[in-house]
Amino acid sequence: MYTVLVSDAISAEGLKPLLDMPNLEIIQRKSDDPSVRLESVDALLVRSATKVTEELLEQMPNLKIIGRAGVGVDNIDVPAATKKGIVVVNAPDGNTISTAEHTFAMMASLMRRIPQAYVSVKNTEWKRSTFVGTELHGKTLGIVGLGRIGAELAKRAKAFGMTITVFDPFLTKERAAKLGVESASLEHLLQSSDIITVHTPLTPETKGLINSKSLSLTKKGVYFLNCARGGIIDELALADYIGSGHVAGAALDVFELEPPGEHPLLKFDQVIATPHLGASTKEAQLNVATQVAHEVRLFLEDMPVSNSINLPAISKDLYAKLQPFHQLAKQMGAILSQCVKTGIHELSITYSGSATDLETPYLTKALISGFFKNRIDAYVNEVNALLTAKERGITIGEKISVDAFGYSNCITVTAKGEDLAFTVRGTYIDHYGPRIVYLNGFNIDFLPDGNLLYIQHMDRPGVIGRVGKILGDLSVNIATMQVGRKEAGGEAIMVLSFDNPIEEQTLSALSKLEDIVSINSILL
Repeated sequence: MYTVLVSDAISAEGLKPLLDMPNLEIIQRKSDDPSVRLESVDALLVRSATKVTEELLEQMPNLKIIGRAGVGVDNIDVPAATKKGIVVVNAPDGNTISTAEHTFAMMASLMRRIPQAYVSVKNTEWKRSTFVGTELHGKTLGIVGLGRIGAELAKRAKAFGMTITVFDPFLTKERAAKLGVESASLEHLLQSSDIITVHTPLTPETKGLINSKSLSLTKKGVYFLNCARGGIIDELALADYIGSGHVAGAALDVFELEPPGEHPLLKFDQVIATPHLGASTKEAQLNVATQVAHEVRLFLEDMPVSNSINLPAISKDLYAKLQPFHQLAKQMGAILSQCVKTGIHELSITYSGSATDLETPYLTKALISGFFKNRIDAYVNEVNALLTAKERGITIGEKISVDAFGYSNCITVTAKGEDLAFTVRGTYIDHYGPRIVYLNGFNIDFLPDGNLLYIQHMDRPGVIGRVGKILGDLSVNIATMQVGRKEAGGEAIMVLSFDNPIEEQTLSALSKLEDIVSINSILL
């Protein structure tokens, strides 16, 4: 007999997969209800109201799985759950159509000034000439981030005769052609689009992605939409550009701080807003509830789940063997992702030495999840990594090799794109931990952790000194530095680590130095 606690409002229809399950008791009460015996609960279902904290988990020693009826898991302490061996699942696909439709509705309403006209009519006015709108047909829609929602929006926009321009670092030419969109740089998208909508996750890289500098590149009269995450657009900068008349209007479903209160953007008649309604349809609410209830049932029946947020349950002995290599694989994927910022069509992973004795498919999925982390609008883990790669048109290859390059174990991964190939090689050494020993043609040795700078440069006297001087002048302390080169006077690299993330002004100053070829900031 299993006990499932449904702590937030979920309809009986949404719980149907569990209601049909024998030997299961469903309790629909708040987790802080004193009548609930938390120690006997096997599964917990929540929406966003219940906060699943470490303290709550301490009161639920028998808990095996947490189901979040929705996409975000901000209300769940996932690391604490993982430590306790509790699987966390969500419903990433349930609100895709809902959010895409809401974005399109916001776009149409913005261009035709429907909310403003509605208010006017409700006030007994009839000012037809005041609300002259703009057609969507023939306009260029710029989509920043072509994940599930962005792709659904593109389909609808094409049906209205719009031209679609997309900025997505992982969009290949093949997938762009299949979807009938133009893949472009962010700069080109900003300069050419009549309407711009963002559909990326909120990460350190995307926070403030649309800022004063970005807005200065846009054409006069451009419109902006954000139905994704608050903070992707610098809201104060957007207010300035609307105030100046450069930006014609904006439609916002999300804000950096919610509720926004007396926000500067809400003072403009050209701005329309909704209270984070992207997923608020009856169908979406039912879809996410049904999806997560189905996932919980699969888990309780000892079947594999497809939308796990954290690591799937594995034996203690196997986890102990895999854990060091699991972390190394994820770090290698993250390094590769942050060094290769163009579309790729293949990831080739090779295992050699003692690494071949491990569960290599599991490590491959870990590497892929590290590669996609914070770069697409979905949480990618070992369970859905291969499916995500397939959706992105990326072929995954896994090989076993006898050549361990002088190490007892080795993992090598190469990303291949239309005009590039980038290789990272790592190893795990007892008492020293994970090490990166090869980076895109250069032998090197550094710990893949923390805040790193990967600098490609020419091997000239004084280059390292000039880098050090710039960092010293800006009061940036170097924790470690490793260097590598192919030949004297030729191409070379340096990898530096720091206690804190490197600011944009520091990167800008370093990039202007003589003999510096490229700089990549890597956050692990």
